[in-house]
Amino acid sequence: MYTIQWIYCYVKFFANIDIDYFYEPVLNWKSGDSIERMRTQMRFLRKYIKRYMWLFLTCVFFLSAEAFCDLLQPTIMEKIVDVGIFTKDINMVLRLGEQMLLITAFGACAAVARNFISSNVSQKFGTSLRSDLYKKIMGLSFDKIDEYDPASLITRLTNDVTQVQTFVNGMMRVFVKAPLMCIGSIVMAAFLNIKMSIVLLCIVPVILLLIVINTRLGFPVFLRVQTAIDKVNGVMREYLSGVRVVKAFNRAEFEEARFSGVNDELTSVQTRSMRIMAIFSPGISITVNLGVVVVLWFGGSLVNSGFAQVGMVVAFVNYLAQLLMSLMMISMVFTNFVRSKAALQRISEIMNVQNSNVPVKNPLIPSGYDIQFENASFSYSGAEPALFNINLSCMEGETVGIIGTTGSGKTTLINLIPRLYDLTSGKLLIGNIDIRKIDDRKLRDNISVVSQQTVLFSGTIVENILWGKKDATQEEVRTAAEAAQADDFIREFPQGYNTVLGQGGVNLSGGQKQRIAIARALVRNPGILILDDCTSAVDVITEARIQKNLRLYSRKLICIIISQRISSVISADKIVVMDNGVIIGTGTHDVLLENCPIYRDIYLSQYGEDGRGARAAD
Repeated sequence: MYTIQWIYCYVKFFANIDIDYFYEPVLNWKSGDSIERMRTQMRFLRKYIKRYMWLFLTCVFFLSAEAFCDLLQPTIMEKIVDVGIFTKDINMVLRLGEQMLLITAFGACAAVARNFISSNVSQKFGTSLRSDLYKKIMGLSFDKIDEYDPASLITRLTNDVTQVQTFVNGMMRVFVKAPLMCIGSIVMAAFLNIKMSIVLLCIVPVILLLIVINTRLGFPVFLRVQTAIDKVNGVMREYLSGVRVVKAFNRAEFEEARFSGVNDELTSVQTRSMRIMAIFSPGISITVNLGVVVVLWFGGSLVNSGFAQVGMVVAFVNYLAQLLMSLMMISMVFTNFVRSKAALQRISEIMNVQNSNVPVKNPLIPSGYDIQFENASFSYSGAEPALFNINLSCMEGETVGIIGTTGSGKTTLINLIPRLYDLTSGKLLIGNIDIRKIDDRKLRDNISVVSQQTVLFSGTIVENILWGKKDATQEEVRTAAEAAQADDFIREFPQGYNTVLGQGGVNLSGGQKQRIAIARALVRNPGILILDDCTSAVDVITEARIQKNLRLYSRKLICIIISQRISSVISADKIVVMDNGVIIGTGTHDVLLENCPIYRDIYLSQYGEDGRGARAAD
């Protein structure tokens, strides 16, 4: 305890490192609780241990052979000096020299095999971990994804996995060899001279104590380093996604200041971590070098008094040098361990997340796609209810329009249909089957959604449309594009459907991107089609043509249209009016115009008293 307090004062005063926030956990650390908690968090690593165990043991075998060869060298050197050189037996010197060369060659072959296996295993491990983490993120329900910043997820997939992969590589190359060399050096030195080996036994505990303290102090700091990297990535991601807005509003200096702030924070935290490393690594070197001085002094006195020979002292110093190298390697490994532990903890947070959408064990297959909300309520985690007591039915072949003011819960309602979120209370039935009893993949295979924010992917136009149905024929693609009023402008491009889109469809207008997104949804020929304000960038005439084509499609499917424009829903079989998460009116246009004040206000605000615009759109 006094040692830790002394180091605390030294670090705080001389290195100017603020460690108050984690000094208390160091003093009050419950090792059993910590180990059990870590064991639970790292349970996901078992599959990798089983997969690579035999390769790891093979690598350990070659490491042991390499360490054994290294440990034999000083002993042979002792015989060369004390026997061959002392007796001037050149044949013995040559013979022992040949042995050293053979042992060195064997050790080199073992090192090459060890490096090959460790590099291969670490790369495969990193690939598997990154792939599994990506699959885990892909499978997270929306309420869980909302808890993490996208930049943080990207950092965990890239930087954090790389840190763990580097540690695995170092562990197979250094971490096993260093303890073998450390223990072997002490044992071989004890065989040479038991009294001088006491020096080694005094050095090792001190260095191990420094390593442990280094680990305990470094972990919180490196955890903050990874968090700081998250912030840097977050600012960069926001700038790149909104670069046109930044340029348009001439806010480049503001963005530079934001980046400078998070960059300076990262620099500060990294500097703090390097200060900790800078204190303990020289401390280990000083401790071992003091041991070398003591050995040389003690060995020299033994040689002068005739109780030891020069070769023994030379061999002992070599073993001490090997001990120094092994302890320095252990120190570096533990430094990497601290970083990888922080990274692995962040990875384990994602890998151990329990989805709110539990996979269905014995899924049911609905006979149809009729939608029925029964007293359905929903709220985002920690927020006020976004939907309350919703009762709504949508039948096959029916077009349902949903309209309401901004924030009324329209998008939240339709997000429940493909089970992006689960209801807080009530029921949602698809084909008279509770949605929780239907397999998510089967459900979503029969639902097409065109969201408010049009998302197009890198590639050609036809590749983006084929996202809806990868095996669609050219005729199906063209038919869907014609229905979405996209075929005409696509044909005008020199390369037609093979036109390559820029990132996010930057070389298209907003209306063109929306029409391609609609074509992507239609080519799937789904049972349920959801259009979430997806024609906001389309002119009224083109929208009317799209609506006319959708009537042909909606004869076989449920079409749900969400909009803030009366023209988009005026011809729907049923119009639902929402306000503050509650349905306040349901019926046709004429019925709602007469009986629903909010709908009437929306209508009058868009078309005036005479309603000419509405009649033209109809």
